[in-house]
Amino acid sequence: MAALLSNLRNTVIVSLVLAAAFFVAYGMTGAYEFGGGFWQALARWTHVVSGIMWIGLLWYFNFVQMPTMPKIPDELKPAIGKHIAPAALFWFRWGAAFTVLTGIIVAVLRGYLVESLSFGLLAPSYSPHYSFLGIGMWLALIMAFNVWFIIWPNQKIALGLVEAEADAKPKAARTAMLFSRTNTLLSLPMLVTMAGAQTLFG
Repeated sequence: MAALLSNLRNTVIVSLVLAAAFFVAYGMTGAYEFGGGFWQALARWTHVVSGIMWIGLLWYFNFVQMPTMPKIPDELKPAIGKHIAPAALFWFRWGAAFTVLTGIIVAVLRGYLVESLSFGLLAPSYSPHYSFLGIGMWLALIMAFNVWFIIWPNQKIALGLVEAEADAKPKAARTAMLFSRTNTLLSLPMLVTMAGAQTLFG
């Protein structure tokens, strides 16, 4: 068991196999059919997993890394900038991308993509469910835009992953921090709509 848990890749593979086995085996008992509902549940599961990766790392940056950096001795900071931060940013930005992609898939399978993105204005009849969920979808899209087009480009400069003038690094670091904080500010309202839409409106 220790050998399995010592290897992250193998741990994740076994976890996925267990998740799939549970998902499929329970359906084979006749509890549910492998139809539209099954694919919606699978899409929602991937959406939640991607979202945990994305928002989890967003909160790691804001609650752990940024507040702790000033306390780290200068000689140890390069380890964060050259190794930990780039790896975390890789999973952070792709977590954002897959959260958006799987969210779109869920909305398509559920039949409310256009209705929600238009806040119900393009729906045959208005429902508060559409506008409630639409707010969350647009917040998530804004946050993902921030990740890919503002935070990541500025982090590359701040971390020295691309060539830039020395005086550009502090400015880029501050821009990345401010937009990361913006995403943290938007994250809780966004999560209210994503979680609440499933229970408040059925």
